[in-house]
Amino acid sequence: MSLSVNPFLNPPKYQQVFDELRQDIASGKYQPGQKLPSEAALVRRFGASRITVGRAMSDLRREGLIERRAGSGSYVRQVIAKEVASGLSFGLLIPDLGRTEIFEPICQGMADAPQAAEHALLWCNASGSSNEAWEESAKKAWEVCQKYIARKVAGVFFAPLETQDPEDRTNERVVSAFDRAGIPVVFLDRDFLPYPHRSRHDLVGIDNRRTGFAATEHLIRQGSRRVAVLSYPDGPATIHERLAGYREALFMHGLPLDPDLVLRISQEDDGAIHRFLEARKPDAFMCVHDRAAGRLMHALLALGVRVPGDVRIVGIDDIAYASLLPVPLSTMHQPCREIGFAAMSAMIERIRHPEMPARDILLECHLVVRKSCGAQAAAKPRAGS
Repeated sequence: MSLSVNPFLNPPKYQQVFDELRQDIASGKYQPGQKLPSEAALVRRFGASRITVGRAMSDLRREGLIERRAGSGSYVRQVIAKEVASGLSFGLLIPDLGRTEIFEPICQGMADAPQAAEHALLWCNASGSSNEAWEESAKKAWEVCQKYIARKVAGVFFAPLETQDPEDRTNERVVSAFDRAGIPVVFLDRDFLPYPHRSRHDLVGIDNRRTGFAATEHLIRQGSRRVAVLSYPDGPATIHERLAGYREALFMHGLPLDPDLVLRISQEDDGAIHRFLEARKPDAFMCVHDRAAGRLMHALLALGVRVPGDVRIVGIDDIAYASLLPVPLSTMHQPCREIGFAAMSAMIERIRHPEMPARDILLECHLVVRKSCGAQAAAKPRAGS
């Protein structure tokens, strides 16, 4: 088929190709997700050059009507009602909302994001008290999952449960249910698979490996040579990422990687800290989060160990009480509000482009220097100097 050109209007040939293809898309001749004919086929159809057809296709992409998939061809965009509608509802599924300090400001960031202005965030209570049994938290998470599916939310922001049971499949069960319902999921802070594995969903959080590296490197630069790390057994993927950064910092600075300097203790075992100090003689601790750093600091001070005189400490997260500890805590500041912004942006983009590969959107942390790392004390001039 050749185009008939109006001799009075005489639009450029590429414009004629563009207009006719746009009309084909608008009329439903080419459905959302359908592959368009190849450029060679369009050249034959319109009796136009490949350059002319290429320009028309570029304009269609610029208009957001088609998308190019590398190695496959051009497809009509999945322009569905969700993409153009206002008033979408997104579910929040955050079982640790009342127990982990970072999630409240992350949620506030999502609510304040420019993309959220015309939409709604739904919160069904899936969180429990700090003493609540794991089984109860898992049960609540599954109930909230079912409520969101019944309500047909446009997407879900999910912070997987921090399971203490490696055989538990609650996180996987929840995500699979959303997948079957066709509801996109954006993970907050962590994936549910152990590091370094990842699932096929978008993740928004911090670069935990770099953060662990930066915290450890700061202690090394303060002169520490026996840097220990305080962790807990069976933690989420974020802890293992931070441990990877710790190991990398030791390697980069030529310090031996001593597995005996990795202290993994239960939440209640303060006596393990005393035994560890006696046996390993660390001069610094990189703590996988500020809660661990706070407990460590209280235990050290109770033992008569000076912070930072005898042992330096750096945490991760910069939670609200970090500066209020007996020795103000040096820590890596987590940009929670910005994570919320990025999460909302990722969700809107995922709805618009469901075919995109899964992404890790990782924000950088910065070090907040306080007294516990010894940097401030070292910077003060000596008396009489």
